[in-house]
Amino acid sequence: MRRVRYTSTGGPLFLEEAPVPVPGPGELLVRCEAIGVTLPVVRKVTEAAEAVPLGGEIAGEVVAVGGAVTRFGAGDRVTGLCFGHGYADYALLHEAMASPVPGTATATDAVALVRSGLVALGALEAARPGQGEAALVTGAASGVGHLAVQLARVRGAGRVVGAVSDAAKADFVRSVGADDVVVYTDGGWGDPVDYVLDAVGGDLLGPGLAALAPGGRLVAYSSGGGTIQAYDLLVGGKSVIGFQMARIARGEPELYEQWRQELWKLFAEGAVQPVVHGEFALEEAAVAHAAIESRVNRGKVVLRP
Repeated sequence: MRRVRYTSTGGPLFLEEAPVPVPGPGELLVRCEAIGVTLPVVRKVTEAAEAVPLGGEIAGEVVAVGGAVTRFGAGDRVTGLCFGHGYADYALLHEAMASPVPGTATATDAVALVRSGLVALGALEAARPGQGEAALVTGAASGVGHLAVQLARVRGAGRVVGAVSDAAKADFVRSVGADDVVVYTDGGWGDPVDYVLDAVGGDLLGPGLAALAPGGRLVAYSSGGGTIQAYDLLVGGKSVIGFQMARIARGEPELYEQWRQELWKLFAEGAVQPVVHGEFALEEAAVAHAAIESRVNRGKVVLRP
C-alpha cells in the first residue's frame, strides 16, 4: 500500500510503499476513501521535535477486524480518528474511536462533518450558549469554524459574527450563516458578543476577549497558544474556558456518542452542511498542507486515496 511520511521537522512529505497493517485486538483495518487534513497535524510536521505518524480523521470501508471487536465487521462503512498512519490506502482505527457512516453520506461528508463537527459542537457546549445570545467564531472559514458558525445558529444564536484572516473569505462565511464578518486586523470587531469560540489562539486571544460583553465567555480550543492578562478577565467579569476534544472522547464516551448522533441528525435534516475546500490525491499531501498553512481554505481540506 501507499502512505505519506516525513523524516524530519518541516518535511518534506513523501509517498512510500509500506505493508498493509494487521489489526490487533480492538482494531479495525479500514480501506481509506477520505482523509481529513487538520491544522494540528500540519503543525506537528512543522513543529514537532521528531517525525510522527500522520494521523487524523479517516473514513472508508472496514476490510478486517482484530480480536474483541464487537460493533463492526468487514463491509461496514466507518469514520473516526486514527492515531497511527492515517495518510494511507489502509489505516488502523480503534473500535472506540469509530462510528458508522449513514448510507446517504459519502466518505468525504464523514471526514468533513464528524471530527470537525465534534470539536465545533463541543466548544459551543463549553460556551453554555443562551437563546438569542450573540456569538463570534474565529477561524470562521476553516474546517471547524464554518461548522461552528452553523451550529451556533442551530443552537439559537441571535447574531453570529465570523472572524477571518482575509476579507476575501467574507462571502463564504456569510454563505454558511454568519450575519457579519470581521477581519483580524480590523481596528474593532463590532458590537460586543456574549461568547467567542476561538480556533486560532496566539495574538487573537486579546482581541477575542475585548470583543466580549460584560460576563462574556471565550472558549479556547486551538493549539496556537497565547496568553492573556488576569486583569483583562476582571474587567467586565469575563471568563476563558479551555476545551479539548480528546478529554471528552476518552473520559465521557456517552456524551461523545451523543454529539456524533446529533451531528448526523442535523446533517440529515440539512441544518448543518460541511463544505469541502478541495480534494487532493495522496501524492498531493504537501499541497493540501500548504492550503491549511496559508489559511486559504474555505471549509475542509480532504485527501482522497
